[in-house]
Amino acid sequence: MGNLSFDYTGRVVAVTGAAAGIGRELAQAFHAAGARVAVIDRDQTALEAAWTGQERTRTFAGDVADEALSESVLAGVAEWGGLDILVNNAGITRDSVIWKMSTENWRQVLDVHLTGAFLLTRAAIPGMRERGFGRIVNVTSYSGLHGNVGQANYAAAKAGIVGFTKTVAKEVARFGITVNAISPNAATAMVAAIPEDKLRALTDMVPQGRFAEPSEMAAAVCFLASDEAAYITGTVLAVDGGVSM
Repeated sequence: MGNLSFDYTGRVVAVTGAAAGIGRELAQAFHAAGARVAVIDRDQTALEAAWTGQERTRTFAGDVADEALSESVLAGVAEWGGLDILVNNAGITRDSVIWKMSTENWRQVLDVHLTGAFLLTRAAIPGMRERGFGRIVNVTSYSGLHGNVGQANYAAAKAGIVGFTKTVAKEVARFGITVNAISPNAATAMVAAIPEDKLRALTDMVPQGRFAEPSEMAAAVCFLASDEAAYITGTVLAVDGGVSM
């Protein structure tokens, strides 16, 4: 992470959607900084391939919209002393224009993004309140703030994350818990399969002329979860190269 250095020794972190992509990068950043990390993903094979055998980690495979998973995660980290930092990153897309979107695809996207964040946050807060410390970082997106054609479900879910973040931040501020979100556009790994001509057009929309490196998103999340960010809560931090300006 360049010149940034974080020390999360002794902290317990949970990251959803941690088998691959941005979620894995986030979990690796906390792990490299000394944290004990609970990594959560619905893809058990990918999760085990990425994390089996690594010290200071525990894997939890399942659907974040399943209440039993949140209970399992909190029980699983209890012997570590309880959860200090929660990163709600899990997400899916089921893109379609609204008149062709199925009810199932609408519900699936909202369940993973919103219900998943709700269940894990609700499960994590009692312990954070008891210890007088907590950091919750949610992942929204440019689509949640500005909309995007073919993504009514995704945009609604991500907009919901913004409202959820601000509301929970107000509810728990007096307990030493901060709740923030990052709003990325896309990372280089996420656009690798896009045809070159379309990728060039998308890149031209970014004032900085490039997409984010996963490590840049990880640095933003690690900062919001740090002791140095104790006076920041209810904030949505754009990590998008200026797209949202």
